[in-house]
Order: sequence, then structure tokens, then C-alpha cells
Amino acid sequence: MEAIPDQFMEFHPIHGTNVRLDLSGTQATRVESFANGVCFSKNPLQPGEIFLIEIEEKELGWCGHLRVGLTARDPMSLEVVPEYSIPDLTDQGDSWVFAITRNHNKVIEEVQEAGEGGLAGGRRLGRGEVEDADGGEGNGGEGRNNMKTFFTDSHLYIENVRIPRDKLVGRSRPGRFSHILDDLYKTNALPPTARRSRIGVMYVPKGRDLADMHIVINGEDMGASAKGIPTIQPIYAVVDVFAATKCVRIVQVEYGFSSLQTLCRKAIQKHIVHRMAIDWLELPEALKHYCKYE
Repeated sequence: MEAIPDQFMEFHPIHGTNVRLDLSGTQATRVESFANGVCFSKNPLQPGEIFLIEIEEKELGWCGHLRVGLTARDPMSLEVVPEYSIPDLTDQGDSWVFAITRNHNKVIEEVQEAGEGGLAGGRRLGRGEVEDADGGEGNGGEGRNNMKTFFTDSHLYIENVRIPRDKLVGRSRPGRFSHILDDLYKTNALPPTARRSRIGVMYVPKGRDLADMHIVINGEDMGASAKGIPTIQPIYAVVDVFAATKCVRIVQVEYGFSSLQTLCRKAIQKHIVHRMAIDWLELPEALKHYCKYE
């Protein structure tokens, strides 16, 4: 696959009525109620390009969690942004959205495969509209095998797509138990919608004008959530800041050559036990914060 050009990711100015974006367009907050929190990527995604967000705030008292996916509908063409991504947006067609739970997209292949042309609207694997407990097992075997390579492999590989891992995994707020919590994020042992978790959505080309949608939770590929998605039209990311999820922030991913800041961070972290030990180093405060992913 060709190299993915780095582009600054933002949310689209068209969004649900209860969403407020910050000045940078990278943070989306649902300011009231539990619905009308549907957001889109500002620009269409490139094949193999991940739209990555981090959960910044949760809100008690609501049942349900974050929903993410893809749509072939240009947000500018919507007369009204749907109140819910599931089922309102998905029922309009050309949209594939899942509620984020541990086994939200456990792949159960159908006995009868689609023809060479695939299905016009894409084939869903799993039930994205069903909410269930955060602590389910999901793709246990394959996912756990992938985790064994986390500490030695600097990239996540999905088909022929190569994504740097350094931004994919959530990190705890600096504190006494940060080193323990960070390991839980790395092994994807926490609930997928925990605060500071990072969730990404992307599509991988599979044949002529077709693709599979993949959801990545804290650096772990959850497998194909939908197959046979037509890619003739531009594909946008969908993020529904729904119910218990209050605020999300876009995390920028570098695909090309690493920036000088990233190289400095990697060099420093290579010589310390844990990122919190950076506080003891004689470095500028801004560099310390960057090295700790703050």
C-alpha cells in the first residue's frame, strides 16, 4: 500500500445539536442530554488511515457507551444530523457504526459468502446496536497473541497497513499508580470505554472498490467489523459521543518520518523505567509533558 500522507485530523463543523467543539476542532463535548452527539471527520479518510480518539470525560447516570464507525454520506449533504448513529444514521444506508464493547464485533462468518462483487451496502459482522457489559472476552485468542508483540513491535499491522503504535494506546493521568494503569492500557485489560482509552476506526482495501472496516482499541485490532464496504464514494469517520461518554479528543497519528519531538521522546523513554520518572530529569517542563503524553 502507498504511504499514507499525514493530515491534521479535525471534527466536521456539521455535528449533533448537543455537541460543542473546541477552537482547534479536535475535542467534541456533549453539553446536555445523552443523545444528539453524532460527529464526523472533517475530511474523508484515506485507505489505511486511522481516525483515532481518546475518551476524556465520562458522565454517570446514563446507560450506553461511545459508538464509532464509517459513513459514505457527506455530512454537508445531511438535512439534519441524526439524533442517534444507531439506528438513525445506519438505517439511512451507506453507514456502518458499532457500539464500543469488548465483543462488539466478534466475527461470525456467514456460511454463504457474497459474490465477487460483494454486497452493495457492505456486510456487517456482529450487532453494533446491542450494548453489553464492558468486561466481555471478545476475540480472545487472536487478540491476546497480538498483545505479546506489543512491547517489541513498534507498529500495528492490519493486512498490508502499518500504523505506529506509540499513539494507539491510552495512558493514565500522572499519579502514584500510573505505572500500573499504563500496563493495563497496554494489555487492553481495562473496559474499552474507560476514561483515557483510545479507539480508532479505519478501512482496509479488499479488492476492487471494496474494503473492510476495522476498529482498534488501545492498540489491539478487533478484526473486521464490516466487510464489502463500497469505496467509490469518499468515506468519513463517525463518532457518536453517546450516553456515558461525555467528551472525546482526536489523537494525531504520524505515518511518515517521525518528528524531532517524537524522536527525542523515544530516545528519553528508552533510558527510563517508566514515563513518570521523566519528572526527575533536568529537562524543560514542556518537553517533560510531551514525553509523558500530556
